[in-house]
Amino acid sequence: MTPPSLRRRESSAPSVDDLGVRAAALGEALAAGGDLLEPAPAAAAGEVVTKVGERTALVGGRTVIALAGATGSGKSSLFNALVGDDVAQVGMRRPTTSTPTAAVWGEEPAGELLDWLSVGRRHQVPAEQTGDLDGLVLVDLPDFDSRESAHREEARRVLELVDVFVWVTDPQKYADAVLHDEYVAVLRAYGAVTVVVLNQADRLPADGVEPVVVDLRRLLERDGLTDAEVLTTAVPTGDGLGALRERLASAVAREDATRHRLAADLCTAAEGLDGSVAEHEPSRRDLPEDALVDALARTAGVPTVVDAVARDVRREAHARTGWPFTRWVQGLRPAPLKRLRLDQGTGGDVSVADVRAVVGRSSIPPPAPSARAAVDLAARRLGESAAAGLPPRWADAVSDAARPHDDDLADELDQAVLRTPLREKNPRWWSLVGALQVALALAAVVGLLWLLVVGVVAWLQLPELPTPDVGPVALPTLLLLGGLIGGLLLAALSRWFAAVGARRRARAVEKRLRAAVAEVAQGSVIEPVEAVLQRHQVTREGIARARS
Repeated sequence: MTPPSLRRRESSAPSVDDLGVRAAALGEALAAGGDLLEPAPAAAAGEVVTKVGERTALVGGRTVIALAGATGSGKSSLFNALVGDDVAQVGMRRPTTSTPTAAVWGEEPAGELLDWLSVGRRHQVPAEQTGDLDGLVLVDLPDFDSRESAHREEARRVLELVDVFVWVTDPQKYADAVLHDEYVAVLRAYGAVTVVVLNQADRLPADGVEPVVVDLRRLLERDGLTDAEVLTTAVPTGDGLGALRERLASAVAREDATRHRLAADLCTAAEGLDGSVAEHEPSRRDLPEDALVDALARTAGVPTVVDAVARDVRREAHARTGWPFTRWVQGLRPAPLKRLRLDQGTGGDVSVADVRAVVGRSSIPPPAPSARAAVDLAARRLGESAAAGLPPRWADAVSDAARPHDDDLADELDQAVLRTPLREKNPRWWSLVGALQVALALAAVVGLLWLLVVGVVAWLQLPELPTPDVGPVALPTLLLLGGLIGGLLLAALSRWFAAVGARRRARAVEKRLRAAVAEVAQGSVIEPVEAVLQRHQVTREGIARARS
């Protein structure tokens, strides 16, 4: 909503401290957004931040009001009439005003302020003529429609710095497109520091002034100044000069025009950056992280490692709990984890991580092209989800951040696998079953030797050795058969339990490996994406604070 006109405004101007806070917030937004903001609005906002700091640092309560108008509007004549002296050049040749001229009311020094405005031509109004305009600095600007581009640029430059605009027009040019389209409409947010003057009203018949004023007010409402008041003046007759002087005095007396102008500058600059940011950032919960972790796990060879862990558990379990007469065969088979350079046989005080650090890399087979393509696809989809709704520059930055570097990613995944513990403490039942297998094997050996001795004695026809019986079976036979059959049955049962334990161990290791891979995904893809989104949030919130 456009603020009311200078006379009717009731909203209070923000304090200098509040302006500083808002300017700092806009500066933070610009720093965070950087090259991801649209260049032109960002450059304009940077100038506003600088302007707020410089203007609020100037000591004093001066109010700078600019008379701006088109060629032939009588702006300089109106300036001289308000000053009470022929300060500004007036003549028939156009353009007349080529450089800004400032008139200063009051004894408070205005040199530093005018230096900041870069206004060299200065006139000090005598003290006896100061009256209720004490504190006013009135600037007569070059014509904003001058044929000389340097004049137009100078008018624009000073208009960027003054506190109050007085748009001076005349019955012939009050509907001029340059005035309305390039100035009033563009500065419609500055209604609180805007006065519109229809000068040279004496050129109209008495009954012709009101229709022109009504039409001018209509044009101003179309431009966005919905509550604008139009003053009419005529320098030769002095009509309206008192009312205009009253408006200027009101602006000076309130001592808040500067803060109103700077607040409007900040609001306008922030609005100019609205197109550079979205209303909000995508939620972390909406990002397809699981799909990325799945693809990275395949690329890292997690299924291969998990299968090797399961086979390694079964192999070691059989070596410890299998039938003692055949378990030595396991030693002839290659260790699955060792083949992948993931074995953890360390011993002593050396940690698994230390050993793997020395080893460097694993021997996990390189990923297939389809696995690498799956990673690229998952990363791209995550980037697209994170960039949903963001402006193009931010969306491109998010997509770039989500694109992992293949070489670095392969090393990080391999190191993540190397750092992950793949073994656990051996189950206690392995030791118990192993001891029982030894006992059964010894029983079988004792029974066999006993039977051999009995057989040799019988063959040599020596006195028969006593062989106690256990039921219908001789003890040596029972020891031999019991040891063999019991050992084989126990080995079969142990193999089944080992398979169950291998599956359980494989699931635990897979969970740890996925967690390690998820950390790689976090550091290589998600954190860079979140960093861009965090920059966007800081920028968006800074722009919002600058506007408020």
